[in-house]
Amino acid sequence: MTETRDGDAPADLRLTSAEWSMWQAFRNGSTCDLHIGDPVRDDPHGQHLWGPERRVRARVVALLLLDGPPAQPGRVSALKLTGAYITDTLDVAGGTIKPFVELRDCRFEAEVVLPESRFSTLRMVNCAIPRLEAARLHTEGDLHLPRCVVQSGIRLTDAHIGTDLMLNQTVVHKDRQGRSIMADGLTVAQDLQAEMLESYGELSLRGATVGVSLSLRGSHLSNPFGRRALNAPQLTVERTLYLTAAGLANSPFSSGTTPPYGITNTPPRGTRMQRFECEGGMRLDDGRFGDAVDFEHARFVMESDQELSLRRIQTPELRFLGERPQRGRVILSGARVVNLVDKSASWPGLGGLWMAGFAYETLIPRGHFPLALRLQWVAAATPEYAPEPYEMLAASLRASGEDSDAREVLLAKQRRRRETLPLAAKAWGFLQDWTVAYGYRPGRAAVWMAILWAIGTAYFSTTPPPPLKAGEAPPWNPYLYSLDLLLPVIDLNQDAAWKPGGTAQWAAAILILAGWVLATTVAAGASRLLRRQ
Repeated sequence: MTETRDGDAPADLRLTSAEWSMWQAFRNGSTCDLHIGDPVRDDPHGQHLWGPERRVRARVVALLLLDGPPAQPGRVSALKLTGAYITDTLDVAGGTIKPFVELRDCRFEAEVVLPESRFSTLRMVNCAIPRLEAARLHTEGDLHLPRCVVQSGIRLTDAHIGTDLMLNQTVVHKDRQGRSIMADGLTVAQDLQAEMLESYGELSLRGATVGVSLSLRGSHLSNPFGRRALNAPQLTVERTLYLTAAGLANSPFSSGTTPPYGITNTPPRGTRMQRFECEGGMRLDDGRFGDAVDFEHARFVMESDQELSLRRIQTPELRFLGERPQRGRVILSGARVVNLVDKSASWPGLGGLWMAGFAYETLIPRGHFPLALRLQWVAAATPEYAPEPYEMLAASLRASGEDSDAREVLLAKQRRRRETLPLAAKAWGFLQDWTVAYGYRPGRAAVWMAILWAIGTAYFSTTPPPPLKAGEAPPWNPYLYSLDLLLPVIDLNQDAAWKPGGTAQWAAAILILAGWVLATTVAAGASRLLRRQ
């Protein structure tokens, strides 16, 4: 290759007019715009062919990036290329690229190969890319890929992004392994914004770390025939994971948006919304989220064998406020949250919810969520009886001062447990429930005691028993005698002084048994309450 002079291109490169314009713009740090001025024909995702006046060779682009000419005096070199058709494979694997790189509205003939390369900042906006191979990519600044269409997947495995990773409005189709974005072990120092992303295949973020927030607002993840549309176990997000709706602005540069991506972070009242939608399973097992996991307005379309799996996640707040999944399962086993913000209409029905070992401290319902529906929520999560969900709900209600509701939950637990008992124990359970509601409604015991006392007094008033020893019995008092029979611990010196016989003996035995049943049931219920205090 002939040596360059004064920053001119080597003669044997035989630059085309488009490449010569790009070369000079690189030295000036200006933009090389190859648009022809027709929005339809300038669309890189359209059907129109682009002629030689817009074509630049990938080897020339690589030369500029890896060993480009010096900048013009007083200028900073940068590759800013718009509306170009880049032929062949752009391969800078393992290279160190110092200039700022921004490619807009470009069309690539073959894949872009960037593994183990180092960039300051790389922006590819609204580009048509067959495939992006960028494992172990390292950027000091941003990696922006908004509005790009990638036909055969993106690989960002173990990549390190120095500031933000942006995938807003990007469309990514699956590769030969069924993955749309492969980003296991990815590290993003600040935000990962993938709002209104369209992913057709598995989006994999296993073990990824995001330094601030991860936003999938308004995105559509589709992998209905694979196992999962989002596979992100052991994901760490220092702030919030947003799986919520996005506001649709009237134009890409409406007020309140950040050009050039056109997504409203806080939509004004009346703005059209696009919800987050996931066709296929989602796995967030063992994730750590510093502020919250937000599912507001989210929609999940799953097959019967697919899951929204939140096993063992830890977050201060879980906002489960999406649409109820019609099929599949929601798994919260072992998850730990402080605040559970939810709606009754968001949870699946019987068999669709598992939450063994799910721990939360405070319930913050949105809308109408009475205790009866909350008990149905617990029952749906326990197809087979398990005490933990009931006890967790009771503890949360008691902590918020709702003691009566907490007792109702524990009563429901006893009734559910009774279904698993043998016949004799079940009959005893029915008796405890009918009389004093397992001790959780002690007022019933007083009512029954008063009724039995009145019946006993009326009976023994007409048929007083003879004294056990003549001349030693106290004056006959049917009120005290009936009360002494009913109270199993307190002795009123009446029971032992009289000797009932025949029918009266049976009546006395019934009062004694009834008193013991009422007393032991109330004592058992009181001890359960004291243990939980």
